[in-house]
Amino acid sequence: MVTLKYQAAVIDENCTGCKKCVWVCPTEAIHMEDNIAIINDDLCVSCPNCHGICPDDAITRVERAEPKELKVPLEDVPAEDILDLCRKANIHPKQWHCLCTATRAEEAAAAVLKGAITPEQIALDTGTRSGCTVYCQMMSMRLLEAAGHELKKPEKWRWYPTTQSIWNVPQEVVDKYAGYFLEEDKDVFRKF
Repeated sequence: MVTLKYQAAVIDENCTGCKKCVWVCPTEAIHMEDNIAIINDDLCVSCPNCHGICPDDAITRVERAEPKELKVPLEDVPAEDILDLCRKANIHPKQWHCLCTATRAEEAAAAVLKGAITPEQIALDTGTRSGCTVYCQMMSMRLLEAAGHELKKPEKWRWYPTTQSIWNVPQEVVDKYAGYFLEEDKDVFRKF
């Protein structure tokens, strides 16, 4: 569970309409109206992206009137389904999905199984991507791809390919560096 105590807010007189904030928002909470950034408070997960990239200091963080809690209850999804999806993604269910929010992969998998089909939807369900927004994006993409969802990068959005893991190492590299025990490491991960 993630409790959001803050949200982004625009200082209208500083906004020049550059749209940089739009392209870095992990939940598509920002759009432009009359060349001014508008933030949908319901979609804001209070990440540092928009105010960090704004060259005009037009975005700040303010305290929410009421904290917002985001969580996907694991009991809403059969545990075996969560485990199966995590296996397909080569992610351990107890592995960190988002280090910044201390969200486990099992919760993100539950979000996918309950209907999330984009990284943005996983973030809105679980509260992930409210910190660095990088690591969990890649984990979300791995889960979504394992669930059979075709991901299409939105134009100009900062989506990065999934993280390289032991599962992506080409066999010729595994063979060449046998002393690194890559196959044995895979066997350890397969035990879940």
